[in-house]
Amino acid sequence: MSTLTSHERVQSDRAAEILSQVEGEIRDFVRRDVTGSWRPSEDWTELTPGNVGWLLQRASGNAVQEIDDSIAALRALCDKLTEQTTRVQRELAQYAGMNEAAQSSIRTISDSIAFWKKG
Repeated sequence: MSTLTSHERVQSDRAAEILSQVEGEIRDFVRRDVTGSWRPSEDWTELTPGNVGWLLQRASGNAVQEIDDSIAALRALCDKLTEQTTRVQRELAQYAGMNEAAQSSIRTISDSIAFWKKG
């Protein structure tokens, strides 16, 4: 059996302290943020692989849902922009048609006025 040196013992104690803090923060997070049907019991004091797996699944599930929601919102915006593009193109075509009609009317009126002035 090997014995730890003083430096190794200090490092080991510090690592254990950090691990304990991380476990405590994870427990606090889970207790505070859980909205699902399963909640850790009040006597939940050990961090087990099942608990960590559940926590990771919960965190990644939220992220995936947010990404899916963002994609859906972007698709809706894309559809709206496509509709607006079609509307603007249609209105520009109508404007071009009205512009041509107005120019034709102005030419006719101008020609008529010129004819009356000569006559």
